Amino acid sequence: MSSESALPWVLIPGFMLDESLWDDVIEHMPFTQAIHLANLLEGQTIPQIAQHIASSAPPRFVLVGFSLGGYVARSLVQQFPDRVAALVLIATSLRADSPEQRRIKQASIDASAQGQFRGLSFATIAKSVHPQRANDTALIGRIREMGARMGHAAFATQSLLDRADVPSGQIQCPTLIIAAVQDRLRQAEEAQELCVQIPGARLEVIEGSGHMIPLEQPETLARLMSQWLAANGVTK
Repeated sequence: MSSESALPWVLIPGFMLDESLWDDVIEHMPFTQAIHLANLLEGQTIPQIAQHIASSAPPRFVLVGFSLGGYVARSLVQQFPDRVAALVLIATSLRADSPEQRRIKQASIDASAQGQFRGLSFATIAKSVHPQRANDTALIGRIREMGARMGHAAFATQSLLDRADVPSGQIQCPTLIIAAVQDRLRQAEEAQELCVQIPGARLEVIEGSGHMIPLEQPETLARLMSQWLAANGVTK
């Protein structure tokens, strides 16, 4: 990974995940790599969150979005195309929530409001990791602690974000799409749909990971991103 982009990377986490999502990935990047850690805490819509991230980001950068952060990343690059040199979308989708998914999310908000919010439930988080790690209490506890730190207000806001609120405008910058074979939250077809939507996008599929690729396969993720950027000559 010595041939690394000189541009800073802006990393956007996913639903009820904070900046610490990327800790293990960053460990496998060169020490010289500049990193800007974004969050999803400012704004009531996906475009507003994207605008807030752009307001504090470097002038030009490589943009990386995980899961819900991938929706935000697509909105950001569509609003500020000249600032994004390359885009990496991890375990994400073009699809909006179905009416049933919206109903379930609203019910979860209502139920959690009746008691103290302690993050997402063990069962919910277990579905987001590789089946062999469904009882990994350290990993699941780490994910749950991120949500607990963010609190119920963030849970309500992020749950109700309109995922259709990202225009279908064409993305022109080099784009890498990364999916996981054992992701139980995202179907393989969703990664393919992104490839069709974004001209020239490259798809990489990781084995041995569920949805939480930055936590489950951080070294592989860092290597794929770094090698792809080097191969595409993204340096300015």
